[in-house]
Amino acid sequence: QVQLVESGGGLVQAGGSLRLSCAASGRTFSSYAMGWFRQAPGKEREFVAAISWSGGSTAYADSVKGRFTISRDNAKNTVFLQMNSLKPEDTAVYYCASRSRTRVADYASAYDYWGQGTQVTVSS
Repeated sequence: QVQLVESGGGLVQAGGSLRLSCAASGRTFSSYAMGWFRQAPGKEREFVAAISWSGGSTAYADSVKGRFTISRDNAKNTVFLQMNSLKPEDTAVYYCASRSRTRVADYASAYDYWGQGTQVTVSS
């Protein structure tokens, strides 16, 4: 049973930073690509960032490029999302996801397992 548990969300002022973590268990973490998605109230879930099994390849949504950084620590079965220069429009529930492939993907249906999400609220 694959489990993904996000942490690190919270309330931050615009311009601030947060670091999200996602701890994975239940299968060989280092073999698979991971991603972050987010969903704001009344909106569809959208891609944020993804990282390949080795960390050698990453992908970002245009809206977060230059501000967010995805990384992973395969020894600790954890993927991170460092979020800097946060904006009110970044407010959403952020979800960690795992796919059964090694390469990155930027669409939700490519991912097989999902965490419960962590709330990020950015005040203006």
